[in-house]
Amino acid sequence: MRYGHGPEVLRDLSFDLPRGSFQFLTGPSGAGKTSLLRLIYLAAKPSSGRISYFGRDAAELTRKEMPLLRRRIGVVFQEFRLLNHLSVFDNVALPLRIAGRRRQDYAEDVAELLAWVGLGEKMDVVPATLSGGEQQRVAIARAVVGQPEILIADEPTGNVDPEMGMRLLRLFAELNKLGTTIIIATHDLSLVRMLDAPVMSLSNGHLHIRAPRSQRQAQANAAPEEAAAETAAMETPDE
Repeated sequence: MRYGHGPEVLRDLSFDLPRGSFQFLTGPSGAGKTSLLRLIYLAAKPSSGRISYFGRDAAELTRKEMPLLRRRIGVVFQEFRLLNHLSVFDNVALPLRIAGRRRQDYAEDVAELLAWVGLGEKMDVVPATLSGGEQQRVAIARAVVGQPEILIADEPTGNVDPEMGMRLLRLFAELNKLGTTIIIATHDLSLVRMLDAPVMSLSNGHLHIRAPRSQRQAQANAAPEEAAAETAAMETPDE
């Protein structure tokens, strides 16, 4: 991916996101994390190469199919993108309204979700009256209320205290257990250490994928055993 005639921001990237997987995306500022996320949630097109979703090439989707696919992707934007003329409740419920659901069918679910993120008493206020951390929690609630198949979160804990950050991470983990594919872009390495998940790291436009801790530990434990077996085989005399 490149912007205009400038250098490639991302290059030679090739990876799969298995259904129901959970992964972190890290990298220094300017490494291309936001560009990669924009490609994943279809806000941008690659300069070359292809992106496939649910077995379909994104470039082959019609104008009618594109909105339907985007509804299967939840996004927590770093800048929130809340609608200030709507209440907190209506901001969170917006994806459900767009999908054609009736208020009486989702009102209880939205209220429970807002209570879970600590905003149960502020569902009737407008976003402008909230702090940055509270607005971020509204954005997260809006992204997950429709139980998307893929959830992309760009620095979702950047404006909340550590306790709320852990609570939100538990929410993402619970959604993952229900089958949602999760991608969390973050600079917070303490957040990455809390879950045993793969880490996709961007550096100079290239992507490196580190396996989960448990898998790396299992490989490390297996290595001495394999080496010992090879040594024993070499030392066994022929009959």
